[in-house]
Amino acid sequence: MRKLLGVLSVAVLLLGGVQARATVEQFSGVLGIQLATLPPVPIVGTGFATINGSGPGGHINTLQLSASPFNTAGFVLPVTDPAAAPIAGLVLTAHNGAGNFSLPGGGVMPVIGVTKVCLFASCFASPPANLVVPLTPVGQGGAATVATLVNITAIGAPWTTGVAAVGTVGITGFRHGAASGTSSTGLLSGQIRLVTPVFVSTNISASAVVPVFGVLDLHFIPEPGTLLLLGSGVAGLVMIGRSKRS
Repeated sequence: MRKLLGVLSVAVLLLGGVQARATVEQFSGVLGIQLATLPPVPIVGTGFATINGSGPGGHINTLQLSASPFNTAGFVLPVTDPAAAPIAGLVLTAHNGAGNFSLPGGGVMPVIGVTKVCLFASCFASPPANLVVPLTPVGQGGAATVATLVNITAIGAPWTTGVAAVGTVGITGFRHGAASGTSSTGLLSGQIRLVTPVFVSTNISASAVVPVFGVLDLHFIPEPGTLLLLGSGVAGLVMIGRSKRS
């Protein structure tokens, strides 16, 4: 009986049955900017997140990210799909501001920078014909306009684990841990996807809106001690099951 109670106590701890408190967990992830149906332009990053939840390795209630674990300058994504013509490529220069999220739900994390759309020629042409899409409203709301031969206006919104939609085009976020609809930092499969819609319009046609999405994927990296506790708890439960059968 004592063994059973001990193992169950470890299991409760691992599953988040302790008092909520703030912890710092390591993560890896990708911040992507997706223009319409084109492949997202990825910014890969790693860092540490401050989490309020059920203790180390537990499920997440709130999440804070520091500024700039995701940053890139002049990242070029060629576009070769004939259906995307006259778009020949995208160039991304951006970094993230500090982020604050409540889960499930969403929150605010600004993306600061621009995406250049290369028209009719490669982004490596000299010079390419560019349209500049401002990213400042992405992930926080508001609007920004770049005035050139073609005026570009972008209207943003906060991040969500739900569905972000622009017109009939949408993308879905999620929280996922092993055998659960919530996210656990103590599991290798624990992950969060947050999405945000961006309404991009031009002065060529007032009714023309190009759907743009921000996509934030975070994967939490358990500390070795957390994995050891998880393995010990599972091994204990297996041993109890075997002893009962014998």
